[in-house]
Amino acid sequence: MSETAEIFPEPTFRKTPALGRLLPLVVLGALLSLTPLTGMLPSVWTTGFVVAGVSLLCAGLLVVLRGQISDWSARRSARVMAVFAEQDLSPTVIATANGDILTANSRARAQFHASPGVRLEQCLKSMFANPAAILLRLQSTAEIHERAREDIVTVGSTVPISVFSVGNELFCWRFHLDEEGQWDDVAIPVLTHGRNGTVLRVNGVAEHLLGFRPDNVTQVFPGDAPMAGEIVLAETSDGQVPVTVSELSNSGTVRDLLILPLNSAGSHQGDAPVAELPVPVVCLSPNGEILEANRMATKLIGEIQPGKSNVVQIMHGLGYSILDWLESTAAEEGAVPRSEFLRLTRQDKEVFVQVTLNRVTNNGRVCLMAVLNDATELKTLEAQFVQGQKMQAVGQLAGGVAHDFNNLLTAISGHCDLLLLRHDQNDPNYGDLVQINQNANRAAALVSQLLAFSRKQTLQPEVLDLRDTISDLIHLLNRLVGEKVRLTLSHDPVLKPVRADKRQLEQVFMNLVVNARDAMPEGGEVRIETEVVSLTEPLRRDRATVQPGEYVTVKVIDSGTGIPVDKLQKVFEPFYTTKRTGEGTGLGLSTVYGIVKQTGGFIFVDSVQGRGTEFTVYLPVSAAPQKEDQDHSSVPENPSARQGEGVVLLVEDEAPVRAFATRALRLKGYTVLEAGSAEEALHLLEDGSLNVDAFVTDVVMPGMDGPTWVRKAMETRPDVRVIFMSGYTEGAFGDSGPEIANSTFLPKPFSLTQLTEAVFQQLN
Repeated sequence: MSETAEIFPEPTFRKTPALGRLLPLVVLGALLSLTPLTGMLPSVWTTGFVVAGVSLLCAGLLVVLRGQISDWSARRSARVMAVFAEQDLSPTVIATANGDILTANSRARAQFHASPGVRLEQCLKSMFANPAAILLRLQSTAEIHERAREDIVTVGSTVPISVFSVGNELFCWRFHLDEEGQWDDVAIPVLTHGRNGTVLRVNGVAEHLLGFRPDNVTQVFPGDAPMAGEIVLAETSDGQVPVTVSELSNSGTVRDLLILPLNSAGSHQGDAPVAELPVPVVCLSPNGEILEANRMATKLIGEIQPGKSNVVQIMHGLGYSILDWLESTAAEEGAVPRSEFLRLTRQDKEVFVQVTLNRVTNNGRVCLMAVLNDATELKTLEAQFVQGQKMQAVGQLAGGVAHDFNNLLTAISGHCDLLLLRHDQNDPNYGDLVQINQNANRAAALVSQLLAFSRKQTLQPEVLDLRDTISDLIHLLNRLVGEKVRLTLSHDPVLKPVRADKRQLEQVFMNLVVNARDAMPEGGEVRIETEVVSLTEPLRRDRATVQPGEYVTVKVIDSGTGIPVDKLQKVFEPFYTTKRTGEGTGLGLSTVYGIVKQTGGFIFVDSVQGRGTEFTVYLPVSAAPQKEDQDHSSVPENPSARQGEGVVLLVEDEAPVRAFATRALRLKGYTVLEAGSAEEALHLLEDGSLNVDAFVTDVVMPGMDGPTWVRKAMETRPDVRVIFMSGYTEGAFGDSGPEIANSTFLPKPFSLTQLTEAVFQQLN
């Protein structure tokens, strides 16, 4: 019994004062002392005194019993916690919120004389300069997050401290003093450094390798501490030695570094079996045969059969023959090792590794030691950066090409409209003109796809119910999929509205359904499913992060051939297609991607080869109320027949576009003044007697651009109406505008009717 009491000392608790426990008995005695006087009192009073005394006695007994039970429960809980604490290999203390120690295990009593009834900060004064501040900081964090941990750096050592709440305002403190020597018994060189490169610990193997105990990491590695996976020259007492550095742990302030020498396998540091090394290591023959692989390498690479597997089968992507790399490394004795990034042939996921080869001699046989580091995250970031650069470059190219094409298409379709006005349907040339007009419109649609890919097309967002949008489109979709494919819909009954451009969103659904149809040449089923999804945490996938919030998801699911894993990440790239020449432009899915991103949404793809593909579109829920359908009864049935009057100043640097626009406006009754540049337009306006009702101007022109000259002109003519036109979108105005009163925007290419109607609307 004495040994048990010594191992688990009785926890200290505050006792209930004896006077408080005896108070009910004193009151009862006072009441009972009146018993001899009962004859002098009425019987009712006597009965009342007795009842009151008994009630107080019962209440007092309940208070005492409750206190005893609470004390017994607390003592029992503390003894249970003390049993678990005693099994801990680290010094462990259970203390109150005020820092009073209730129990401490034998290691805590031996290390810093912790015992019940003593304050914890008093025990730690020999270890830390200001233990009260450390304990307060950690306990405050534990009260909020239920646990806390911090590495406290002291002179010559680091003490990790962890604390967690165990309820009833009690906290369990653990001091990981034994971690200081956790690498002393391993047969690998480990160096531990803290802030400013101060070396905190060096195990025996590392000291043997270096030949001394360094005070700072710069004594071993000139310059800053090396990054994980680097091959550097380490300073030793025998000179510089090439080593590969791996990070075993990193707490933010303290790093444990494995310094693996790349000398011959016969050194002292190479005596440890490869299997015991805490980094992925593979032993290779010069012809690529895997002779040995440790547990970490098997975990990283996958299944390996030493003696049967070859590195050529499990790695690729070097750009030239891996065997040539192995043979050249094996032949260059004494050469400094260099790293290469390779991709593993794993089917479950994409893994990149940084491989460092070192020539070693084992029993007279030349071998290669390959140290591997997982570089998947690094290559993912690199691929994301390259992809972003590529998409930006192609987007700029697409925007520039679209601008030039829109100017050409405006002239082609505009002059075609002028010719159609002079020919009726009985004219033999009428059919040819219609064909020209239709093909110009098809070219305009293709240019619109380029702008959608570069996210520069003009959007007209509105609040939409996707059920109505898809219902309006379902008849066209049924014609697109044909007779072999069945189209089914499944809507969330409480679908919420989204804000998007209806026309562009319809293009998204059409492209996805057409792709699903093409993936099922023998027929099948295409399902369109809508659902409201609420994200409480960020959704991270495919190098994108969907922030928390409410989204409407639209899934387009097919049962077709599926997409191979190696091609899945390329489907949204422009001009990439798996279809044969002439069957697709490769712009469909890149257009979808551009529209969805410009709308503020996300799109992801999942596919299983042979089973089908699923595209999922995330669109943020709109908080704005949905507008009622506009009443179109007031809109004239034939707006092209409307004549107008007024003076229009047309400013356009493209002569064919200017010629078409001038003739179109004059045909509708307007007086047109032409200018080929902004400077020429301002020169015309110097005549104060010249009356102008509207400016029709291009945005991007050589010299002064459209918004700039219009602002200057409106200083003296503030009431003039303005129509900006451009082969770019409204983004062509840049950061400056077009914040101009009485202005509107007309995107190119436009038809004769669209131009004249825009001018009519501005002047009327």
